[in-house]
Amino acid sequence: MSECLFCKIIAKTIPSKVIYEDEDIFVFHDINPCAEVHFLLIPKLHLTNMLELQNDRLHISLMGKLMVKANQLAIELGLANGYKTLVNTGVNGGQEVYHLHIHVFGNK
Repeated sequence: MSECLFCKIIAKTIPSKVIYEDEDIFVFHDINPCAEVHFLLIPKLHLTNMLELQNDRLHISLMGKLMVKANQLAIELGLANGYKTLVNTGVNGGQEVYHLHIHVFGNK
């Protein structure tokens, strides 16, 4: 996926303000935040969007890991009283970057 913006961010050919990274996921601050805290979690595995998810161990484990990490980081970044998550899926879902990603934001 050499043309994918988020794949380039994962590869660090495009800079980002990294919050967390491991072998499966990459987390960084949104470049155009809509709240005081706004970050994105993306799988390193290129999945275009939620429509590509399968009922298999890999995808179930990956999505679980993303959501657990979202909660942990939200709390660490000051959102212990609550936050929003958003996953845009496909054209009709308002998706702009075609690499599955989860927005976490709060403290508007």
